[in-house]
Amino acid sequence: QIQLMESGGEPVQAGGSLRLSCVVSGYTYGSYSMVWFRQAPGKDREGVAAIGSDGSTSVADSVKGRFTISKDNAKNTLYLEMNSLKPEDTAMYYCAADLALGMSAVQVLAQEVMDYWGKGTLVTISS
Repeated sequence: QIQLMESGGEPVQAGGSLRLSCVVSGYTYGSYSMVWFRQAPGKDREGVAAIGSDGSTSVADSVKGRFTISKDNAKNTLYLEMNSLKPEDTAMYYCAADLALGMSAVQVLAQEVMDYWGKGTLVTISS
């Protein structure tokens, strides 16, 4: 049973930066895909960035050039580095894991169904 715990969300002014973390516990066998999702009030959930089980990475067009996803396997931690933040980036950010093998980041970023989810961390950007 995988458990995911996000942290790092906080109020930030527009133009600022944040780094979100997602610690993965309970699973150390093989590789798996991970995705950062976000959901703003009244809006659909959106896949923001992903690391595929093949090691590839992908980010959504809405955050391209501003957000970077990375993973520290030694620490079992997924990161989302967010720069040049905008008020429209305000949302609850969730990390999620998919255990299917051979998934590229592009493939898993397009998914809505994941195997495991964290409880989220709130990012609030003020103008």
